[in-house]
Amino acid sequence: MSNRHLARTVAMQTLYEWDFNDRKQNLAELLKHNLKEFAPDFNDGGFSERIVKGVEQNQAEIDKVVERYAPEWPIQQITIVDRNILRIGVFELKFVKDIPPKVAINEAIELAKSFGGESSGRFVNGVLGAVYKDMGGLPPAKERGSVAR
Repeated sequence: MSNRHLARTVAMQTLYEWDFNDRKQNLAELLKHNLKEFAPDFNDGGFSERIVKGVEQNQAEIDKVVERYAPEWPIQQITIVDRNILRIGVFELKFVKDIPPKVAINEAIELAKSFGGESSGRFVNGVLGAVYKDMGGLPPAKERGSVAR
């Protein structure tokens, strides 16, 4: 597992726990605990903290983006795992300029496949792919004239 993937995993676990407990815990302390618990010898250079703080500080705007691109799913009806994976993905797409959008999307899909339900990967891919497309990214292969196999 790459360092950044592990950092995203710990960030997602932290955001999940925080969200599950109605955001009543101190997020910085929760992250510190989770890094110690799940990655005791790991030094991610603050990447997990950057994600967790960024999601917390921009949550209202991030949630609006998720609601716009998943209109059939009010934010509170999306599973806690998928909701927080989407928050990380949207944060990286919209607020972090040094992470390529395709990396942000692929990492979110991998988290969804590992921790979400059977259709989580497709759901996360669909939402983040639509966000990326509207940001000026490449349209899906099907629209570029490719034949899906």
